[in-house]
Amino acid sequence: MGFPLLLPSSLNSGGVIEFLHQYSSTEIAVVVFTVVFVFVVYYTSRPSPIYLVDFVCFKPASSLRVPFSNFMEHSGFNKNFDVKSLEFQKKILERSGLGEETSLPPANHSIPPTPTMENARAEAEEVIFTAVDDLLARTGLRPEEIDVVVVNCSLFSPSPSLSAMVVNRYKMRNDVLSFNLSGMGCSAGLLSVELVRNLLQVHRNCNALVLSTEIITPNWYQGNQRSMLLPNCLFRMGGAAVLLSNRTTDKERAKYKLTHVIRTHKGGEDRAFQCVYQEEDDIGITGISLSKDLMNIAGDALKSNITTIGPLVLPTSEQFMFLYSLICRKIFPKKLTKPYIPDFKKAFEHFCIHAGGRAVIDQLQTNLQLNAEHVEASRMTLHRFGNTSSSSLWYELAYIEAKGRMRKGDRIWQIAFGSGFKCNSAAWKCNRRVDVPVYGTPWANCIHRYPIIIPDVLKDF
Repeated sequence: MGFPLLLPSSLNSGGVIEFLHQYSSTEIAVVVFTVVFVFVVYYTSRPSPIYLVDFVCFKPASSLRVPFSNFMEHSGFNKNFDVKSLEFQKKILERSGLGEETSLPPANHSIPPTPTMENARAEAEEVIFTAVDDLLARTGLRPEEIDVVVVNCSLFSPSPSLSAMVVNRYKMRNDVLSFNLSGMGCSAGLLSVELVRNLLQVHRNCNALVLSTEIITPNWYQGNQRSMLLPNCLFRMGGAAVLLSNRTTDKERAKYKLTHVIRTHKGGEDRAFQCVYQEEDDIGITGISLSKDLMNIAGDALKSNITTIGPLVLPTSEQFMFLYSLICRKIFPKKLTKPYIPDFKKAFEHFCIHAGGRAVIDQLQTNLQLNAEHVEASRMTLHRFGNTSSSSLWYELAYIEAKGRMRKGDRIWQIAFGSGFKCNSAAWKCNRRVDVPVYGTPWANCIHRYPIIIPDVLKDF
């Protein structure tokens, strides 16, 4: 049974026409225009949702593996290293958290290494093109459908750029937006995501390709300064290709939806700016120097970052407890009141912490009060692939998927540190059911062996 439409008596039985006749056509047009204008402004000004359609991680060939014995044997053949440097590298390598299957590019397998421009380009092409080929095959996307290309690689920045290299290889459109980020450290992958997010707020109905890697070939340090030898032992070959989109047609098939990107930059402080620094040693050999204060600086940057992201993701109860603790510490002596650490496990189901080294993962596990399973993806990525710089977060996400732990609605927190000094984080929400990949994952043929037990000797490092 329907309900009658109740209108004023003046609007019944043809009264609508009489009602409209009370106003001029100009007045009616103004009202209609205003309503349409407000709707258009609302629609165009609201943030476009950013979807992660899919991603692919580069898996090096087994012939590029670097077992510890090979690493030390090749280092021993290098006449630049003295006995103390060899002993130091061995000690670091054994306690770093890396396993026996990490990989280095062909140039580093040569005796002596051959860090030429040609070999560096060859490594970049191998990593980037393989990842892009796999991503295009998996998503069914054609190169001409790509609207934005962002490549981040900190230490290798040739001319033409790596992003131009990608455009040339895949013969992309001449109006493609191309960006190349260099010198921004291991957190540059999330900077690329934020750059794409901002671009896609302006450009509608677009596909964006993000490529994150670090080229090892030209950056192998062959001197004896200890702070510069650490990257030799930690950094390994790797890369990732990520497809982001703001197209409504990708809403259903996309794996994840971006909810937040938070950047913290400590570059205004000299101590933080210089803690990861590319320079020449005493005899003119270029390397990356890692400061002894690195972990303390990273801890300070993390505190600033979580202070910003906390109110955006934490439930009200956790925010209240944090505020209460802060007020108490202002009123009472700090010795009598402990700072309250918010429980981020109530905000996220999965954590992807940059696999920069065992100490980095330990520090964040302690500061965020996480359990072993929360940092499992980070530790296992470090063990299997080493520190692959900005792409490590994607190897970790691939690990969680390969373990079958991702569910629709799950929330993911990616945290990365980089030179400058920066701490960047991104929050994602799983958009649909993510099946365990049968192929196309870097963890294929080895995921059944993980997690492994890390030897106790690592705890002393």
